[in-house]
Amino acid sequence: MRLAGLTTRGRCLLAAGAATAVSAFVLDERDLLRVGAFVALLPLLALLVSVFTRRSVRGSREVSPERVPAGGEVSVGITLPGGPLVGALRLVDAVPDASGPQPSAPPRFTVHRLSPRAGAQLSYPLIPAQRGVHRIGPLTGSSTDPLGLAEFERELAPASLLVALPRVIGLRGMPQALGSGEGTPGAALAHQGQGRSDVLVRQYRRGDELRRVHWRSTARHDELMVRLEERPWRTGTTVLLDRRDAAHRGHGPDSSLEVAISLAASICTHLGGRGEVITLVTEDGAELGTASGDIDPLLDTLAALRPVARTDLAGPELAGDVLAVLGALGAGDLESLIARQPAGGHAVLLDVAGWEPAGRGPDVAAAATALRRAGWRVAVARAGVAPDRAWDELVAQSIGSTS
Repeated sequence: MRLAGLTTRGRCLLAAGAATAVSAFVLDERDLLRVGAFVALLPLLALLVSVFTRRSVRGSREVSPERVPAGGEVSVGITLPGGPLVGALRLVDAVPDASGPQPSAPPRFTVHRLSPRAGAQLSYPLIPAQRGVHRIGPLTGSSTDPLGLAEFERELAPASLLVALPRVIGLRGMPQALGSGEGTPGAALAHQGQGRSDVLVRQYRRGDELRRVHWRSTARHDELMVRLEERPWRTGTTVLLDRRDAAHRGHGPDSSLEVAISLAASICTHLGGRGEVITLVTEDGAELGTASGDIDPLLDTLAALRPVARTDLAGPELAGDVLAVLGALGAGDLESLIARQPAGGHAVLLDVAGWEPAGRGPDVAAAATALRRAGWRVAVARAGVAPDRAWDELVAQSIGSTS
């Protein structure tokens, strides 16, 4: 019968001691009996020592920072408070490959002694290669006696969460009419009529930003006036992210889906930094969140986003100005998208053929042409090309159309 907690060495020594004691008793050899009893008791004493150490050792883990863009550096610190440690303590922290443990610094340690006051401080680096919510831990420790006769394993610290955010790329400029409400149904009616001002103003108060001073009203009232808001009919920008698994190609952090999520995160960050009201939705119209200025909640949502098995783009009508980040468009997808936004919008189409091993995929040029005929401004993002080029193309198209 196997005794729980004893190592192979301990069980062999226990069996040898018991056999020696029995033989000595049969042969009436008292000295040999004492030796056999001592050998048999030694593993049991080691078992008691290991149990005592197992109960006394505690641990904690700190992940810093807990939120980091994919590819960023993370430091994981393990603290063991001071306490008795008779033998060695082997520590193992369960870390998934996606969170980026380095081969030169795996999260495995062996502690031979603990300082009575300071305990032990251990650390290891992580560089998550792919966005996601990664589970770090639990931290387990195996305590042994000095002779290696007994060993117990227990959980020292529960799991921690590491949020690897999508990569955010710096964008420049702004397509004309995006975020102004001019591309939405009824926007033209909002401009009709006389006597309605585009700007609401109030008196300057201490702490107001000088860039919000409305100089024309200031000259009229002979005192500083600041803008409350521009274009009261503005409805914000809806960013549509196509996360359909069938619409994307490739695997891992370089797949077309990851590029689409990174581009959507970059657009939300760029628009949020300009004070735009952003509503992030998926291909079926499900709202992931609304933000203005602080887009951290949207980035957290994108970090945990997973592809879906849905195959079409049918859904409710989209509100406000629309900027869509789309994968491959199949039969009926163009008609569904146009029906959801008859007034047109902005779209970035991913040429998913570049993520195919054979380089084959849907005709992105035909889809782009059809959307442009329906009143959309369209840019194409290709594999191996920085995604911000597609944004620059959208900005250039809007400037060219108004010049």
